[in-house]
Amino acid sequence: MNLSRSCLSSLNDDFWVFGYGSLMWNPGFPYLESTVAKVHGYHRCFCLRSSNYRGTVEVPGLVLGLDRGGSCHGVAFKVSLSDADEVLDYLFDREMLRDSYHPRWVNANCSHLTRPALSFVINRLGLDYAPRLSYDEQSETIARARGNRGSNFDYLENTIQQLQNLAIPDRRLQQLFDQVRHQRREK
Repeated sequence: MNLSRSCLSSLNDDFWVFGYGSLMWNPGFPYLESTVAKVHGYHRCFCLRSSNYRGTVEVPGLVLGLDRGGSCHGVAFKVSLSDADEVLDYLFDREMLRDSYHPRWVNANCSHLTRPALSFVINRLGLDYAPRLSYDEQSETIARARGNRGSNFDYLENTIQQLQNLAIPDRRLQQLFDQVRHQRREK
């Protein structure tokens, strides 16, 4: 179910947010606790062009999206109801640029419990959606792009580092990281 910022104002209890990319290593909002979580029905992939944060209009980068199919390990953050408005405003400002994502409730499996968690799922009809890019296309883009939040490589490296810190294996992302690192050394 798609959610709007206004329909979330009726929250009446603490709630969870599921992060699968930069939210894992840079949430940017206050939270009560965090835990590793797994979401079924979606997978993490570089499927969103970034012409601001990790690229430019001339040289767009790629950032992660939560796309349908498979499963994804990430981090679930518990947010206090008293911080809800501040956190939701922050998340919608950060994630809802250019209609790139749909805010959705997903089922986050954490320590044998399933909790509804707010997450941002890729908008497959969005102008910046970049489905089915090959590893070569992804690695070439990530190796050269830089935006106002830094290089696209740094984004990938920070994500890999956080996954390793959390003992979350992501073989496909690791292979992509190794390929981009190799490309950057050759230049």
